[in-house]
Amino acid sequence: MQSLWMLLASLLFACMGVCVKLAAASHSAEEIVFYRSVLSLIAMFALVRLRRVSLRTPHWRWQISRGAVGFAALFAYFWAITLLPLAAAVTLNYTSAIFLAIYLAFSGQRPTAGVFGALALGLAGVGLLLRPTWGADQLLGALLGLASGALAGMAYFSVRELGQRGEPETRTVFYFSLVSSLGATCWLAWSELHPVDLRSGSLLFGVAAFATAAQLAMTRAYAASRTLLAAALAYSTVVFASLFGIVFWHETLDRWSWLAIGLIILSGVAATHFSPPAPVRRSSA
Repeated sequence: MQSLWMLLASLLFACMGVCVKLAAASHSAEEIVFYRSVLSLIAMFALVRLRRVSLRTPHWRWQISRGAVGFAALFAYFWAITLLPLAAAVTLNYTSAIFLAIYLAFSGQRPTAGVFGALALGLAGVGLLLRPTWGADQLLGALLGLASGALAGMAYFSVRELGQRGEPETRTVFYFSLVSSLGATCWLAWSELHPVDLRSGSLLFGVAAFATAAQLAMTRAYAASRTLLAAALAYSTVVFASLFGIVFWHETLDRWSWLAIGLIILSGVAATHFSPPAPVRRSSA
């Protein structure tokens, strides 16, 4: 029964992706990231105050670096959504589990044969999805999607380290939202700011609302379910994104792309299974 929380989180993350793609018709990726970050910052500040969590931290270097990497991952992911079919962008972002396994190996944790197998499978899937049959515009989106996965994996590694140092999750998410808001504000200083009307405002609010609700549901799922089961069900986001892409934009993928998506999903689940357990939770999408 508790696994339904992860299915709900996956649906909400897919809904967030739909809002991002729709909002891109009137706003740039940096604007979407800005509104997403600022609204999240307001919500997290309220939550921190409600729970009476101190914002003072002895690990501010980790917090700042985690926030900066998370901001870059979020921006790359949202930009990729505007350029790619929704299912492809989501799948490339979910290579974060593969990259996290690589970062854990570099940190001194010897990877098992299962992890090596998962990485090889994931690389095969990525290579198949990035094959040169895509147009130049889609190739840029694919590289951005892959970059978002690599950066997100690095951010989750930082979250893991912060958790082991005793940092409360609410404090970590607050600083991520703060750094993202500052980064997006600086970026907007060099970009055109478009007016917000009722429709675009609703979509931008939807991005933040769906992301926040998804975070809560996902946290509940990881707390109450087996980690592997929750991680496996998280990939149902790809299924929901595929359905939304077909319904809203009549997006179609060929059989090789579907095969690539399947390989990446299988690789991510395997990497999660064979990697050492860690208190890692998604916080960029």
